[in-house]
Formats: sequence, C-alpha cells, structure tokens
Amino acid sequence: MNNLALSDEILLKIEKPVRYIGNEVNMVRKDPEGKIRFAMCFPDVYEIGMSHLGMKIIYDQMNRRDDVYCERVFSPWVDLDKVMREENIPLFALESQDPVFMFDFLAVTIQYEMCYTNILQILDLSQIGIYAKDRREDAPFVIGGGPCTYNPEPLADFFDIFYIGESETVYYDLMDLYKEHKKNGGNRKEFLRKASHIPGIYVPSLYETTYNEDGTIASFEPLYEDVPRTILKQVQMDLTNTFYPEKQIVPYIKVTQDRCVLEIQRGCTRGCRFCQAGMIYRPVREKSPETINKQCRALCDNTGYDEVSLSSLSSSDYSQIVPLLDKLNEWSKDEKVSISLPSLRVDGFTDDIMNKIKTVRKSGLTFAPEAGSQRMRDVINKNVREDELLQTCTTAFAGGWTTVKLYFMIGLPTETMDDVAAIAGLGQSVVDAYYKCPDKPKGKSVRVTVSASSFVPKPFTPFQWEPQDTIPVLHEKQQHIKDSITTRKIQFNYHDADTSYLEAVFARGDRKLCKVMELACERGFHFDGWNDCFSLEKWLELFDECGVDPSFYANRRRSFDEILPWDHIDYGVT
Repeated sequence: MNNLALSDEILLKIEKPVRYIGNEVNMVRKDPEGKIRFAMCFPDVYEIGMSHLGMKIIYDQMNRRDDVYCERVFSPWVDLDKVMREENIPLFALESQDPVFMFDFLAVTIQYEMCYTNILQILDLSQIGIYAKDRREDAPFVIGGGPCTYNPEPLADFFDIFYIGESETVYYDLMDLYKEHKKNGGNRKEFLRKASHIPGIYVPSLYETTYNEDGTIASFEPLYEDVPRTILKQVQMDLTNTFYPEKQIVPYIKVTQDRCVLEIQRGCTRGCRFCQAGMIYRPVREKSPETINKQCRALCDNTGYDEVSLSSLSSSDYSQIVPLLDKLNEWSKDEKVSISLPSLRVDGFTDDIMNKIKTVRKSGLTFAPEAGSQRMRDVINKNVREDELLQTCTTAFAGGWTTVKLYFMIGLPTETMDDVAAIAGLGQSVVDAYYKCPDKPKGKSVRVTVSASSFVPKPFTPFQWEPQDTIPVLHEKQQHIKDSITTRKIQFNYHDADTSYLEAVFARGDRKLCKVMELACERGFHFDGWNDCFSLEKWLELFDECGVDPSFYANRRRSFDEILPWDHIDYGVT
C-alpha cells in the first residue's frame, strides 16, 4: 500500500477517515509511470460519490486502457477541508494518494446544481487555480461531464472542457489526441483547439457571449472559424456490447447505494414536460437480458453483495422485464440474492412482476404520480390515472407491502391551490385502498409517505421557458398540503424551497454567474446540497454584491425568440 497523504494524527481527529485512504476490494492498482493520469472526481462526500453509476463506468472504461491510470477524487468533508487549508495539504487521489496537480486530467461529474461550490472547493484545494485562463501549462485539464453540462455556462470560466454526452463514445479519442499532443510537445491552447474538433467536446474559452441592455444574450459565437458553432451530444447506441464494470469497488463503510447496481436501459419514452432526464437521455436503448444476467452474476461473485438493483429511469418499461426476472430468479433464489426494481411506473407494476421480486425485503414501494389532480397530470404529460394508481397499490397490498412512497411536484405551470390540495387527497385515497383490500397483511397498518419537491425549470425540457414560483408561494403551497392531510397514516415531507430557488438560478444561468461563484469560493461556501451548510441569505448577499439579480434567472418567463444560454448545444431532439 502507498504512503497515505494524511498523517495518522489527522486521520484520528476527522470524521470517517476511511473516506480518504482507498485500498478497498477491487480498487485498481497500476504503476503511474508513463501513463496518462486521469483523476475521476465526484464533488461530494465519498459515500455519495461511490454510489454513482456513471463514475463506476468511467473508472472501469479508463482503466481498461494500459496507457491510462484512472483514480478517484471526492470532496473532503468540512473538518478535513479546514485541516488541509491550515496545513497546506493539496487534494489527492485515493489510489496513489498523489496530489491532483500531478495528473493530466481532472474529470468532474456534475450531477446537481447545488454541488457547484464543491467543484470550486476541489479546484482550490487541488492548487491548480479555479479559473481555466490562469492555469499553468503543466496543470491538469479540467473536464466537466454529466447532466448539468447541458447548460454549463454558470461554470464556463472554471473548466477547460465540457464533455457533452455519454462517456463510452469519445473519451478514448480525447486520450489518443492527448498522447499525440504530449509526444509532439504542443502547448495548452493548441491541445484545446484540437480537442474542440472532436464531436461532443465543448471548449468554453473558444466562444464569446455578448449581452443586450436588458441582460438577455445578444450573441454567442465561436472565436475561430474551425471551432464548431454547435456541439452535438454523443450517444452510445449499443448498451449490450459496451463498457460495464463487473468488478465494482466495495467500500469499507456503508454508502448511499450499498448494493450492486446493474443498468438495464437508458432513456425514457414518457416525455414528462418537466423532466430533464427523460429528454436528455433519449433515445431509449435496452441491454440484452443475457448480458444483464451474466453481469449480475459476475457482480455478485466479485463483490459479495446479496442485493442487485436494476437501474433505469423506468425499470418496468424495459420490454423484456418478465423474461429477465425469470432468468435472474433461476440462480438468485438459491444464492439468496434479492433483485430490486427501484423505478417502477404506476402502470407497470403487475402481479407477474410482483411475484418475481418477492425475494426483495419489503421495505416499501415508490411511485411518482407527480401531481395530485388529473388535470395537472395531463398538463405535465404524466399519463397516470388515479384508478391505475389505486389498483397498483391494491396489488402491492395483496402481495404483502404496507408502505408506499408517493412523489409529487409543486409549483408546476398552471397549478392552482385545488391541484395542490389534490396531493393530500390522493394520499388519502391510497390509505383508503389499503383498508378496502381484502387480502392485505393481517394485523398491520399502512404507512403512506407523500413527498413534494418544488418545480425547477430545466434546460431542454418543454417547460424550460416557464418561471419558477417565488419562495413565498412555494411555502404557501407546502402549508396547504400540510393543512389538507387529516390522518396520521400519511407522513408529509417536502424539499426546501430556498434550495430549489438557487437550483433554478444556476439551471438557467449564464456566464455572468461565474463572478458570483468566485466570490462564493472566496467566502468558503461548499456543500450547499446539505441543509446544515446552506444559507440562502448569504447567497442573496453575494448576488447583491456582484450586482446580479437571481430572480432574472429563476422567476422570469423566457420568450420563445430569446437566445438561451444553452442554445449552442444540440442534444438531438427539437
């Protein structure tokens, strides 16, 4: 094992030191000498990052190459962050424990707007400079990927490259170009210019934005003729015959997804008008049942996990779900491995599926009606009827389930207070369905959790032009649901409206937000996705200091002829 970057004295006084030492089962070990060094970063704590499937895929994909060594980097928690700054310890990768500044690439997966300050924390602690323009010639190239790159503009000044699309497509092309660049001794700017010619590679420094007097975008233009005007999303069409990690790393501590994760398909056919994932991951592509079955067995053998989660935006929409469950049950029952379907549709949970996943511990079923009234579900294109939901719940109750979670959204376009009250009404109907079910479990009561998040208008959705409700209106709607619930059988949870507001600001923001981000980094903001670290009041002070009006981004309806900050990205759907 390598010498650790942190001394025993430091490890003994911080929370969960195992986050920082690496050396887990199935960790990849290579001699870094002569290899392209690729640091794969998740900008949150280890437990969350180690649960992320995309990171596992890239780790496996990159390490399959003999000439690349991919290692992992996570955000240090606030206790270690403080120590590293006091003692001038640079951020390091888990495998070699080497500082990030020694690497060729630092690739950051950007899953959520509330992790933006963590990205600057990572750049700062890595001692490579937060601004791309200020980096030394030998600094790592900083790459951003993931769903937030579909509007990367609020982070444009901090990244050298954004990778638009799925990792299996052009990452090897980028590595090959870098090898050639290193051999020929080119400089940083030359490499970035050449990289921009690879489809799906967006180099923000090669473009210029101008603004109208009202703050809207006047133009967005490439600075050179050879730089593409639009960047086309790259899609891996064949999921059956592409990279998938059959030896996933097994953490020493409990992580958020403490089980094997097996992707069975990508994309979604439903087209809900608020849902960014349903739009940007198109088209729908399925992995073959034979490959899934083989990979499931290999994962269980190589990790020792006894639960496999079949991952997709909608597991029950997988066209061969019943034959697949039959195949998996041939061996999983004997080996005491449970199979879970974490994303079931209301209209996809059948007796057939239920009987085949009875090996799963009955921790509860989760459905997402998204809106309480049929009118509202029609507006958002959520094709779920109340009678379908109640029939599905009745099927589950007869199968032994007693806990149901229902996910909703408030603040959707055209929503009224009657639509909001209907959320509580639908929860009550599910409770009633339990007591009407003749085959329900004897001697047990039902528990229904109603969760309401706030609508955030996202790029590349049909609602991208719509305003977000103001915070007082969202608070009023949350209270209205609370007041409409009349039974203890229903537990009501809701997402903090302050966080959703900032999420909307960055989701639809432009490059003018970079100066706000820089100031947030100077003031030590990070872990904004964690309630105990987040303060909207402090953020509003920053916006005010920088002369930026956040409601311009969150609460303003866009006109259809306005140039949007993400219009230079082509994600393949009109």
